[in-house]
Amino acid sequence: MTCQKFCVVLLHWEFIYVITAFNLSYPITPWRFKLSCMPPNSTYDYFLLPAGLSKNTSNLNGHYETAVEFNSSDTHFSNLSKTTFHCCFRSEQDRNCSLCADNIEGKTFVSTVNSLVFQQIGANWNIQCWLKGDLKLFICYVESLFMNPFKNYNHKVHLLYALPEVLEDSPLVPQKGSFQMVRCNCSVHECCECLVPVPTAKLNDTLLMCLKITSGGVIFQSPLMSVQPINMVKPDPPLGLRMEITVDGNLKISWSSPPLVPFPLQYEVKYSENSTTVIREADKIVSATSLLVDSILPGSSYEVQVRGKRLDGPGIWSDWSTPHVFTTQDVIYFPPKILTSVGSNVSFHCIYKNENKIVSSKKIVWWMNLAEKIPQSQYDVVSDHVSKVTFFNLNETKPRGKFTYDAVYCCNEHECHHRYAELYVIDVNINISCETDGYLTKMTCRWSTNTIQSLAGSTLQLRYRRSSLYCSDIPSIHPISKPKDCYLQRDGFYECVFQPIFLLSGYTMWIRINHPLGSLDSPPTCVLPDSVVKPLPPSSVKAEITKNIGLLKISWEKPVFPENNLQFQIRYGLSGKEVQWKMYDVYDAKSKSVSLPVPDFCAVYAVQVRCKRLDGLGYWSNWSNPAYTVVMDVKVPMRGPEFWRIINGDTMKKEKNVTLLWKPLMKNDSLCSVQRYVINHHTSCNGTWSEDVGNHTKFTFLWTEQAHTVTVLAINSIGASVANFNLTFSWPMSKVNVVQSLSAYPLNSSCVILSWILSPSDYKLMYFIIEWKNLNEDGEIKWLRISSSVKKYYIHDHFIPIEKYQFSLYPIFMEGVGKPKIINSFTQDYTEKHQNDAGLYVIVPVIISSSILLLGTLLISHQRMKKLFWEDVPNPKNCSWAQGLNFQKRTDIL
Repeated sequence: MTCQKFCVVLLHWEFIYVITAFNLSYPITPWRFKLSCMPPNSTYDYFLLPAGLSKNTSNLNGHYETAVEFNSSDTHFSNLSKTTFHCCFRSEQDRNCSLCADNIEGKTFVSTVNSLVFQQIGANWNIQCWLKGDLKLFICYVESLFMNPFKNYNHKVHLLYALPEVLEDSPLVPQKGSFQMVRCNCSVHECCECLVPVPTAKLNDTLLMCLKITSGGVIFQSPLMSVQPINMVKPDPPLGLRMEITVDGNLKISWSSPPLVPFPLQYEVKYSENSTTVIREADKIVSATSLLVDSILPGSSYEVQVRGKRLDGPGIWSDWSTPHVFTTQDVIYFPPKILTSVGSNVSFHCIYKNENKIVSSKKIVWWMNLAEKIPQSQYDVVSDHVSKVTFFNLNETKPRGKFTYDAVYCCNEHECHHRYAELYVIDVNINISCETDGYLTKMTCRWSTNTIQSLAGSTLQLRYRRSSLYCSDIPSIHPISKPKDCYLQRDGFYECVFQPIFLLSGYTMWIRINHPLGSLDSPPTCVLPDSVVKPLPPSSVKAEITKNIGLLKISWEKPVFPENNLQFQIRYGLSGKEVQWKMYDVYDAKSKSVSLPVPDFCAVYAVQVRCKRLDGLGYWSNWSNPAYTVVMDVKVPMRGPEFWRIINGDTMKKEKNVTLLWKPLMKNDSLCSVQRYVINHHTSCNGTWSEDVGNHTKFTFLWTEQAHTVTVLAINSIGASVANFNLTFSWPMSKVNVVQSLSAYPLNSSCVILSWILSPSDYKLMYFIIEWKNLNEDGEIKWLRISSSVKKYYIHDHFIPIEKYQFSLYPIFMEGVGKPKIINSFTQDYTEKHQNDAGLYVIVPVIISSSILLLGTLLISHQRMKKLFWEDVPNPKNCSWAQGLNFQKRTDIL
């Protein structure tokens, strides 16, 4: 064993020495080649030596190699002599051994091995090498052609390889330490697979290899081999083999290139057609990934396989793809399905086969959904067997349950096959709206799919193309475009953001609907970012009611961007939960404020402002944050308060206490607040004086003069009221009686009618004061001021019918308060009449309701009695014995 190992090592060193001396390598070819090792006395039938090599090989190297000893059990070879074997490569196309590339005399492209066996027949191996499709492993497949009679001996193959960094024109063989050895995986059938890892960066470098084969206890070593791995690529088989009928009625065979291939491929396609009338086979080589087969027939079967190889340069054919079978139906539609848009024109073709016979195209009729026969004016005869139907200006397909298409049937006159073509027509008018932000840094585009029919398996994508400057007059879809990612929002719209943007570049965009049946594009629209700007809202918005004038003044600041002239829009209204807005437009680009009239000076107004380009392009900005007015005094009060008096004291005395009563002024009268009230007194003796009563609404003073006039003024932050009410207390005028009669008529518990009659008078009547109070309570007196022209007045209050009320009517003259007319109850005749009428209104409805109830009771009782007494009495006409008898005729009973 030790001696045998020593011989193996010695052989390895000898091999390195020989190839270094010869400096030769065999270029590996893409096809299979053979390694032959034969003894020198072999005939040409077994081994063809290279040209110029003597048959007397005993003198080839001038010596014999050391013999390898075998155990005594090897009886067949106990007397074998020492023999030198010669190994060389030869291809299937060339039976001669290969020569050295430089053809140096005395140097042949062979190596020697020491052998104790195979003196008569030698040894042969078929070898094929390739680079795997993933470009990571270089594979050499070694198949033994020698029927080894020594099955007990191990069959081992090792591959020595080196991948130098750089090879010159006449490279030196790498030193022995540069070679690496891999053991090949051998099967029981003497077939071995050797795997050499090749880095991607060295696919174009030269790979040096040699084989060391151990068989039957004998070691064979091949000459040196060289190869560029990139020239030996064996791609993976093509993927995705499929067949379909085209719109022209051809059979399209298509496939996909295998991945990771660094160069284009050519493909070999072999297919067979089998039908009831034709059987044919074909084999074609193409550079595209598809092949068209014409003249297809209904009811035919097609079987296809494809393989690939490098298009330009050396390479190895891939394995054949898995066979794919396609069978045509008895009725062929091409195309079988069409996806199109509203308003387009499309055509279907059909070949109809019935009972192994192809129907003439002149006998073919077309139906839509088997409910509507298509007019013959839309038919065309393409050939003897191909019929065509065309649809013009199509409308959108209306879904019918789960069917989202129209079924187009090709029929043989009065018979239709169950197969049909599918027509999908969708409306692709999708509105795309874009908006540039107020900072002019991004443009947001939005679009919705609610207007189009959703097809299963379809995807939508926004595509665009940016021009260098502005938009064209008529936007069109450019063949070169870019996709844009859009994201679905909660409101159902898709939103895409362009950032950064070019303000003056035209963005032509459209929505592409991708579907397995094809792609559809919405009408394109061109957007100029500068023309769709939505400005920032105006800032520093303020609102106030101007003093003395009483106008709503609104001011604002223009946003920084855009720099174009802007128009402004103002909305304002009374502040509250639901503001009723009023609008006002400002077209002056330089304006920063405006004053508007408002009906109520003392209300709180909410104000907002927005802006837009003056030329109308772009969008309105958002409304600014609301500004609110502050309630302040705008003018002096419009008038003083209305007031009345209560007089207390002895009627026989001249001095009486007078209490003035008034109601607080409303904001519309006070404009807009009252800080205090002032009482002005005027008497004939003591002259005039004033008293400040603050915010009180009651004031008492002593009436001592024959005539005393008082005026109540309202004071705010600006000044005193201009128009005020005067009341004169005069002893002589208190005796003037002009009210002849006074009547009070209650309508209901919330309204009393007060009417009166006046007698002629020489005094000028200014107005009336009506007083009323509940005599059973100690409540305050209630009063109203009414016009002097009124003769009847409706008092609205809460009145209790069983209570007593006092009503007083005071005539007010310029000279003073006249004598009042006072009544302490409602007018009697009206009360009785009202009570009688009320009783009548109650009794009549009661009588009517009772009559209706009694009538209903009688009808129900009659029906129940009839059912109770006559339910079991049979109808004699239904009895068998009574058939034919006349029950109208009298018969005597015997």
